[in-house]
Amino acid sequence: MVSKAFGEVLRELRLERGLSQERLALEMGLHRTYVSQLERGVKSPTLRTIWRLSRFLGIDPSQLVRLVEAKHQTLRLAQGEAGLAEE
Repeated sequence: MVSKAFGEVLRELRLERGLSQERLALEMGLHRTYVSQLERGVKSPTLRTIWRLSRFLGIDPSQLVRLVEAKHQTLRLAQGEAGLAEE
């Protein structure tokens, strides 16, 4: 679920900056399908990728991690609430 949280945060930051996946990938020297996989939570980024993405997006790596932590908590709570609703 952490990969999903990272992906959602990455997508939100990318869209806030008016970037397409293709543009982000091109500027970062990444493949567009890799950016898509990150955003969908299919792939997990390396520490180096987290560092590079955060710098490119104009935030500190620690801030990116904090955003992912908050998103992860939100997803966990939502999943827990959904699980309770099904009972």
